[in-house]
Amino acid sequence: MKGLRVRLLKDLVVQAWLGLADHRLRTVLSILGIAIGIAAVILIGVVSKGGRQLVFSELETFGLRTTWVFRDRSNSDPHRAQREGTGITNDDLAAIRQTQCCAGLEMISPWIILRDEAYARVRAGGQYAGARLHGVDIGHLAINNDVVAQGRNFLARDIERGAHLAIIGEKIRARLFADGRNPIGEEVRIGPLRLTVIGVLQEKDRSFLDSIGSAGGQDANNRVLIPYRRAQALRGNDQINVLESRLAVGADIHAAEQLTGLLWRRHHGAYDYRWDGMTTYVQTAQRILGGVSVIGVVAAAVSLVVAGLGIFNIMSTSVLERMREIGLRKALGGPASAILLQFLIEPCLISFGGGLLGLLLGAGASVVITSVTGLQLLPSVPLIVTALVVSLLVGVLAGMFPAWRAAQLKPVEALRYE
Repeated sequence: MKGLRVRLLKDLVVQAWLGLADHRLRTVLSILGIAIGIAAVILIGVVSKGGRQLVFSELETFGLRTTWVFRDRSNSDPHRAQREGTGITNDDLAAIRQTQCCAGLEMISPWIILRDEAYARVRAGGQYAGARLHGVDIGHLAINNDVVAQGRNFLARDIERGAHLAIIGEKIRARLFADGRNPIGEEVRIGPLRLTVIGVLQEKDRSFLDSIGSAGGQDANNRVLIPYRRAQALRGNDQINVLESRLAVGADIHAAEQLTGLLWRRHHGAYDYRWDGMTTYVQTAQRILGGVSVIGVVAAAVSLVVAGLGIFNIMSTSVLERMREIGLRKALGGPASAILLQFLIEPCLISFGGGLLGLLLGAGASVVITSVTGLQLLPSVPLIVTALVVSLLVGVLAGMFPAWRAAQLKPVEALRYE
């Protein structure tokens, strides 16, 4: 019995294949319609994955759990005097660390931003480079996901005594030490300030974020980091521009509000404070990428629906063209289930062939994009399986009604059909 069913199924597949071969042109066109839709699904999947990989790889260069607290200078109340200063001092930092006010923040570090143009030009020998000069603590590198490619990070004693030491960005190293010298131990000058280089930061790529204006206008490779107490000595005060921190795993981004609240209370409401964090940017990026993916999926779905309508059309035409054959088979005792199955196999062959061709087209396009962009955009196994299942589903749905119609025909009506 089982062998009979297998032989019957084999005969039905052969008949379906011969039926499609009799109309090669429309069969090929239908296969191309499915192939284009499946290729679109593959490309949308790999491009979405690649776009997410690109965006998040660059966002990681900021530290995905980084938060910043700073003075809010947007107050425009004309009846409220604007006090000078950043609103954050070394005493505030000491109080925060002693009280351990914010359980959701793993690490808190001061960040001094020097804007004085006298300290903007870095010199080593006869070479010059423009740079951003930042005063930082030892936690700065960990919070900002920075890696020291050469040399070392600051030590606690370097910070406390305001040592004349510097960690430079890769772009600064390339400009000042273009002759290939090892910069570690070399001296650089920033105005009257002499600094010994103890580290070089690993290069960070933010080219995509720069291209869309989302990198904050700051080149991460064009920095000179010095101990924050040395930066404060240069300014002649103990002001801190920003308190940067890293969220504990699982902590809510609003943990930074505890920090702003503490600062507000310590200064008796004399300053307003704001906080920001990478979590906000990550959520925004996810929403944008998700929206783009949905638009792409809708476009691919429309393509597959059009291809399915094409299959429905040719199968309906095929039923009309083979009315007498259907009537003869029924008159000779052919079961309706065999006719139904045959007319379902035909669209399944079309959709499966289109699915395979679409996979090849999508994979080929992915390889080309990968070679151009350098991103790994090859389709994953789940995506390939999903694409094939979708293509078969389109074939089954498109062929169901014509197949059912053929199976329900009465022999007399089918034989009389002209």
